[in-house]
Amino acid sequence: MNQKKITNIRQRRSNRIRARIHGTADRPRISVFKSNVHTSVQLIDDDKGATIVQCSTYVKKTEQKKGTIKEKGIALAQTLGKKLAGAAKEKGITKAVLDRGARKYHGFIKTIAQTMRSNGITI
Repeated sequence: MNQKKITNIRQRRSNRIRARIHGTADRPRISVFKSNVHTSVQLIDDDKGATIVQCSTYVKKTEQKKGTIKEKGIALAQTLGKKLAGAAKEKGITKAVLDRGARKYHGFIKTIAQTMRSNGITI
């Protein structure tokens, strides 16, 4: 398969998932973005089109020494899930809906969801 066809398949799969999911202020959408280097998890209110809470592995060069997340894989997913759940509780959010994008509910995505559930967020 060529790259253009693979990208098209991923985009269609993502659109199918997003057609059924909508985040509100009471129950925001958990969006997970994972690249080869960084990962970002956000709580999004689709009514306003605004990010309520976000957590990621992006770190400025000045903060690299003191605030860098050095975990990888499942440990990274658990750390991001705990941070996002804590920040969501501070904002008074207890329910959310998971947007897995074009990825399977498996491995990294599943670990983030389970960690957030264990920290008091209903998904």
